Amino acid sequence: GTGGGPPTGPSEVYGHGPDELYRLDPDTKQVQVIGPFDGCDTVWDIAIDKDSKMYAPPETALWRIDPATAKCQLIASGGPFPNSLSFVPAGTLDPNAEVLVGYEETDYVRVHTTTGAIDVVNAGALTDGLISSGDIVSVIGGATYLTVKAGACSATDCLVEIDPKTGAVLKNWGSVSHKSVFGLGFWAGAAYGFTSSGQLFQIDFSTTTVWTTPIAIPSAPVGLKFWGAGSTTAAPPLPR
Repeated sequence: GTGGGPPTGPSEVYGHGPDELYRLDPDTKQVQVIGPFDGCDTVWDIAIDKDSKMYAPPETALWRIDPATAKCQLIASGGPFPNSLSFVPAGTLDPNAEVLVGYEETDYVRVHTTTGAIDVVNAGALTDGLISSGDIVSVIGGATYLTVKAGACSATDCLVEIDPKTGAVLKNWGSVSHKSVFGLGFWAGAAYGFTSSGQLFQIDFSTTTVWTTPIAIPSAPVGLKFWGAGSTTAAPPLPR
């Protein structure tokens, strides 16, 4: 569409296991294997900024990853880094720049992408017994979402909308009917969940709740598991 600015490139949401990168086309629901991570392993999560630059933390290092080849470039050592990461738009925590944020259990933290330093933005941001289940995603002009578990979301994970300034929950959208949703992406009004047991599903929003639809992965490798996912903050916030 017009008037929304970027992205002008292909529709894409990325998911990954500990060792391999995948691309989902949210328009066609086709899943493509990009390939094994080249130069880093045991990748906990990915985050993608408005310019489609991809960052990833294995436990004790922060890497840039080429989304086309899965090649890793070391930025900084440090950590341990959060396993739920996303960029939030400029104007949220920095007036002029996007900021990489995540959760350590209930704490909302910031990761500096040049040094790997971690600052606590809001300790105990998650309340009511909820803790981060696995991933956060944020969209320019749209909302910021997080998968959570425990508390009222013990049987299956829930999707919550959070305040990207404080990390606090604004709304609990309820169950996403899956556990261990370690990856979360977003594109054109729908969210996409990736589970540790290799399931991929679309999350659609009604006025008060969400519903999920499975997305088949033909020829999925045996033992497929997703540890994280990401999409650019420039993803379209509304259906096209």
